[in-house]
Amino acid sequence: MIKKILSVTFLSASLMQLAYAQDIQNNPGSNHGNKFEQLGTILTTPNEQRTASGAPGVKYWQQRADYNIKCELDEKNQKLTGSETITYFNNSPDPLDYIWLQLDENEHNNINNSGYQSSTIMPRGGVNAQILERADKSGEDNGYGDKITSLTDAAGKKLPYVINKTMMRIDLPTPLKPGQQFAFNVNWNYKISDRMAMGGRGGYEFFPEDGNYLFTMTQWYPRLCVYSDFQGWQNHQFTGRGEFALTFGNFRVQMTVPADHVIGATGECVNYNAVLSPERLARYNKARNSTVPVEIVTLDEAKQAETHPSTAKKTWVFQANNVRDFAWGSSRKFVWDGMGVNVEGKKVMAMSYYGKEAYNLYSKYSTRLIAHTIKTYSDFSIPFPYPVAQSVEASNGMEYPMICFNYGRTEKDGTYSEATKNGMIGVIIHEVGHNFFPMIVNSDERQWTWMDEGLNSFVEYLTEELWDNKFPSKKGAAYTIVDYMKLPKNELEPIMTNSENIVRFGPNAYSKPATGLNILRETIMGRQLFDYAFKEYAKRWAFKHPTPADFFRTMEDASGEDLDWFWRGWFYGTDPVDISLDSVKVGRADLNGSPNNVVGFGGRRENRMAANRADAPQVNSFDDISKVRNREDKNIKFYVERDPAVQDFYYKYDRGLAAVDTAKFNSIAKAKMPPQRTATSADGFTEQDKALYGRKYFYELKFSNKGGLVMPIIVEFTFKDGTKQVDRIPAQIWRLNEKTASKFYVQDKEVASIKLDPMRETADIDETNNYWGKLPEPSKFQVFKQRGAGAVRGQSVGTNPMQASGTK
Repeated sequence: MIKKILSVTFLSASLMQLAYAQDIQNNPGSNHGNKFEQLGTILTTPNEQRTASGAPGVKYWQQRADYNIKCELDEKNQKLTGSETITYFNNSPDPLDYIWLQLDENEHNNINNSGYQSSTIMPRGGVNAQILERADKSGEDNGYGDKITSLTDAAGKKLPYVINKTMMRIDLPTPLKPGQQFAFNVNWNYKISDRMAMGGRGGYEFFPEDGNYLFTMTQWYPRLCVYSDFQGWQNHQFTGRGEFALTFGNFRVQMTVPADHVIGATGECVNYNAVLSPERLARYNKARNSTVPVEIVTLDEAKQAETHPSTAKKTWVFQANNVRDFAWGSSRKFVWDGMGVNVEGKKVMAMSYYGKEAYNLYSKYSTRLIAHTIKTYSDFSIPFPYPVAQSVEASNGMEYPMICFNYGRTEKDGTYSEATKNGMIGVIIHEVGHNFFPMIVNSDERQWTWMDEGLNSFVEYLTEELWDNKFPSKKGAAYTIVDYMKLPKNELEPIMTNSENIVRFGPNAYSKPATGLNILRETIMGRQLFDYAFKEYAKRWAFKHPTPADFFRTMEDASGEDLDWFWRGWFYGTDPVDISLDSVKVGRADLNGSPNNVVGFGGRRENRMAANRADAPQVNSFDDISKVRNREDKNIKFYVERDPAVQDFYYKYDRGLAAVDTAKFNSIAKAKMPPQRTATSADGFTEQDKALYGRKYFYELKFSNKGGLVMPIIVEFTFKDGTKQVDRIPAQIWRLNEKTASKFYVQDKEVASIKLDPMRETADIDETNNYWGKLPEPSKFQVFKQRGAGAVRGQSVGTNPMQASGTK
């Protein structure tokens, strides 16, 4: 999910060790022996379940839970009633006296929720009646949450249970021994919440203009917690922020809904013949073999359904195998389109569901984005294994196996701002991408948010970059994390912190890990080594439960790179990168043995400022190293260049081809020339040396690590003839002295200027100390301000350049 908050508490001793790992130092007080110390004292001890290489061990095991669910949606009363049979397989070596289930709908109940740890304040500004009612009646049961009406074993005998907030413990009649399975039945119901008013990932949205509902049914059934080798039962409460640790299994789900509703759900529908008209079924079959989206339910049909709701009912049946969860969306408002996508020789059905409010965006982009995403993620991880991938527009951003809920609505005239379009592209790629992390590579989201959000945000960044080389990615490129890294230490936590203790959740769980992985790929390891190791991690842990140690170890094992220093600094620490070019000594060979002092220059700050213009093209002000390398790679073909169907008004607008006023504003601050320094000469040359070195230029560069986080030093020389040379010094230059370093260079040409990190690859928080000499005039650029969000997430609001151009 995009921009969400995770909640968790460490339980086991080994996990407690991780929480305090950032304080472990091998040689405290020294300027060496800490930052490059191995992680052996921090990571969990390898065993037969999880090896030292990062792979599953010979005795790795995990549990399984199969579900057979029947439910009925009461649209008029906003209520869901269900019954399910769960078969739980104990594949562990441990006998189990009880099992734990999650009752996530209790999030909305003011008695059984687990939001007790959150502070509350008196409302300021506009206050609606619902806010006051919730506060006034906080001690009364508001009627929301799971109501368990029956719990029995397979023979119909009642089972004892205890509900603790959002968890339910079932006490077994006899211990469930290793290798055994246990089947039980649960009947339940709950009042569906107004998601737009009460928040949360699931619920309904009501559209007063046409009087209809859009339901997103998520975390909607009692379901098994994970029991694992590394922590036993994962039974952390659901506070509404933290996401889910779930068990793989097979699902068969029957959903009875109003007859004019259209359902998209996890898995494949096995009774389209019964629920679709012959005409729609024919369109569906056509879509399966189409390379462009085909409307299965048209816009006109969706509008007609809005005005003539049905009182009859239909039951849709879906089957999903080897998945960790099941979600569905239901509405008569849905336009439904789809197309077949070939993913490494396998046909995948990509489908989208959206109301008229999103039609001009989703009909053009959503299904194509699904196709691009599952293909790109398959290239970077494992081939997409499931038969379908779906996107539902629901003013939301949340993920489940084979289906996700996203945002992006146009203005009433069908136009949209570029901010809305780009937000929609980003959220669809992100949420569809979650199919891989954590729906397949199934990390524990309650415990380590970054293992799903951070890894997914990283591959989202790669996917956005391959969609359009001009796409303004907001996370991934190193320079985009600088403002966060600059914050005072009391506002920061290590990535490896317990998620519930994180203050700035978005940068910590999404952006910083994504940026770190991109630095590894582009600057430290190189694309070839990184991509191979990352694919190996996905392959090893597909449909399994990895931990951070498994990821760290696999990346090193498959690449042959010792990265402990990087994990220690970037994931376990809060120090920023600030590498300073402190001095440059310049020398020429003194062939006569007398002093030959050559004047050097200090740094020069490149201070760029720009005015905001809300309707200017939304392109990043700086082309990061990934954009440049992708553009130079002749094997890369960006999606927007290959498919003219997605080349909308803003495609031209960003390239200066649209007839709209694009007046630009910028200002460039004057740079300062710091104090001059001098350098000494060399002597003692032989005649051969004189011939060889007499025309050479010598430079000694001294660096200091002001930020604390070690990183490679990237040095760019600009010579007086205008040519450039880049030297990439590995981070290990800091190994024996973590505070200062130096390097001596012999150059054939005289250097005019020196610049550290010219492509802004290392997230250096202070670029004012990165320069020496006279720098070329900086290029002009603009920083563009995004439009503010409307009340509905992803709703385009206000005027936009598309309207000014008369284009739709």
